[in-house]
Amino acid sequence: MRALPPTARAFVLAAVLAAAACAAPALTDPATPWTAVVVLAALYLGCELVRVLAPTDRRAPDGLGCFFPVVMAAVFLLPPAAAALVAVPGALAQTVVQRPAGVRRVWHAAQQAVAAHLAGRVHGLLGGRGATAGPGSGAPGGTGHGADPSPWVADFPSVLLPAAAAAVVFCLVLTALDTGILAAAEGPAADARHGLLTRSLAPHCVHGLAGLMMAVMWRSSYGIPAALLVLLPMYVSCWVFAQYHRERAAHRATIRALVQAVDIKDRYTRGHSERVGQASAMIARELGMADDRLEVVRIAGILHDVGKLGVPTRLLRKDGPLTPEERRVIELHPEYGHEMVRGIGFLGEARSAILHHHERVDGSGYPYGLSGEQIPVLARVVAVADSFDAMTSTRSYSRARPVEVALTELERCAGAQFDPAMVRALVTAIGRHGWHPVVTSDDDLQVIGAGAAAVTATASGTPAGAAAGTAAAGPAGTAAAALPAVPAQPPGLAADRPRGGGGPAPERPAPGSR
Repeated sequence: MRALPPTARAFVLAAVLAAAACAAPALTDPATPWTAVVVLAALYLGCELVRVLAPTDRRAPDGLGCFFPVVMAAVFLLPPAAAALVAVPGALAQTVVQRPAGVRRVWHAAQQAVAAHLAGRVHGLLGGRGATAGPGSGAPGGTGHGADPSPWVADFPSVLLPAAAAAVVFCLVLTALDTGILAAAEGPAADARHGLLTRSLAPHCVHGLAGLMMAVMWRSSYGIPAALLVLLPMYVSCWVFAQYHRERAAHRATIRALVQAVDIKDRYTRGHSERVGQASAMIARELGMADDRLEVVRIAGILHDVGKLGVPTRLLRKDGPLTPEERRVIELHPEYGHEMVRGIGFLGEARSAILHHHERVDGSGYPYGLSGEQIPVLARVVAVADSFDAMTSTRSYSRARPVEVALTELERCAGAQFDPAMVRALVTAIGRHGWHPVVTSDDDLQVIGAGAAAVTATASGTPAGAAAGTAAAGPAGTAAAALPAVPAQPPGLAADRPRGGGGPAPERPAPGSR
């Protein structure tokens, strides 16, 4: 447990104690249907071992809980304490990759035992056990072969509501415990918790339905063999689901490879892609985007500069001014990036963000000079996130600016260069959650706590066009004074590095962004 912080250790210990309290009554209750408990526990264990012992190239991803239908069948067939026991062997057999492996297995067992017990309680309170009890079944776990030879049909639709409620409770408990352990291990700002319930609810309901079918067949005159047949289609569907996850893993590996290639080429922007993805996701979440679209926004932010692979390295690392010809070459990188990813189907809407993230709402951006609503929404999100990180991290041609100054500059340029709604969303998100970059490779990278950015929103109520740093009050103004002087310019034309050849002012996003 050395890899876990003390709060996470305490949380795991509490879950284990709760699981022991849930399962202990089954060990002392003479009415516990041990035959059914052993059969279901062995079945769940066998299903997990099939995954573990499968060839590596055909193995299902870890942690999918592919055979929860067996646990749900136990919830519907057995007393709550006995259902908690059924979940333990299979959970202990699940494969884990990250260390400490033993602690993680114990955590899975405790988590599933508590969830099965509470789901069984809800199922019983709603009368579900009576609706699934066949004639002559006797004690829970009977096969339905009793004195009554007449065919038995489950009490539909009465069995559906208790089963659905039990499946939802099972999902809620697992999600709550996952959220708790993530918060204990990674802190309250852990991004992995977002959307956990919405992603889990539908699969658990499907597993609940399969478990109900298994329980009904178990109680019927056909008995246990018919119940086992229910697992066959679930087995097939789980392997299809595993294939989907393997494909997603390949997608993530592709994205990582592209980002690493960009980072290697331009050492000053190392970590920039991930931070833009993080800021883009913050904006999208503040705008209320759905989880699936939020993930597309994050990927768009991560890959927005992939076209720089087509730009000569000497231009990306140049410390001095750019000539107009060099600037035109660099401004081709959105089109290069779009061409590079246009054949990657899973990127979807992210491709348009890669192409248009340097467009401006006033129509003076590049590559196509789109304006206003012509610019895709995701491109407007990434444009704000890109410029924010460019201003708050050190480049070869500019120093990092404080977060407050960067937000003030974004607000100054809103309406001319940036979509005001996107700027407001970023300011609000940073004010609420702070700015804690997931990648902090730059020496001067800025970090700000929650609530501190709210000062900016109060102190930066300046009219559009005012020079950033001079109208901001308090610490923001002080920090701006310590920076090199920024000449007053029209909104959006702030110079972030010297330019050569006496050419026009560079039309870039906010200071620091290429």
